[in-house]
Amino acid sequence: MADDDRRESNRLTGRMARYARVGTSVGRVGARMAAGRFLGVPTEQSDMASDLRQALGGLKGPLMKVAQLLATIPDALPSDYAAELAQLQSNAPAMGWPFVRRRMSSELGAGWQSKLGSFEREAAAAASLGQVHRATAVDGSPLACKLQYPDMQSAVEADLSQLKLIFAIYRRYDRAIDPSRIHEEIAERLREELDYEREAKHQQLYVHILKDQPRVDVPQVVPELSTNRLLTMD
Repeated sequence: MADDDRRESNRLTGRMARYARVGTSVGRVGARMAAGRFLGVPTEQSDMASDLRQALGGLKGPLMKVAQLLATIPDALPSDYAAELAQLQSNAPAMGWPFVRRRMSSELGAGWQSKLGSFEREAAAAASLGQVHRATAVDGSPLACKLQYPDMQSAVEADLSQLKLIFAIYRRYDRAIDPSRIHEEIAERLREELDYEREAKHQQLYVHILKDQPRVDVPQVVPELSTNRLLTMD
């Protein structure tokens, strides 16, 4: 099998596996909601909220970030749900070195290591959409490389689809809140977070706006070491 075909096959397999994991977790919580509403099975809202937090926390990725965001929006969720989702942590397992090496090569080319003085193999921090590596420029100055996880566009779209399902289930359970506008806002914000070129432009704008503030230090983007999925800063 050719490399391109193999990569596409791996991406498809990953997307299908993610749909299955998210769907199973959402379905489990939805079944409890339905049992409580339509079958009269005693169900504590705090228990359902805890189940939802555990399901999303195990999935990591964009959907967990959505849950964290929802917990910060006043009145977007009942208090039990907001309290549980606020406990979610942003740390996620980091990509190993073989994956990092391939991702960096995809973004900067096969000779990417010659464009840097050094690059730490272990991530300094890992979150829901990407991870950060310490590095140095050729002249030795310190850098931070924010590298997006592979195939995140597909993962985000998959999670947004499942989020719509979660909202539909909740809407049947409690019609006091219409979450459609919330879904639209979250979808827009998540898609923006995947666009590192957009983030770089905004960061440079802040550099210009705050240049005369002595106590504010905004990192400078290194354009020749940045792409739509890699953001390198000094």
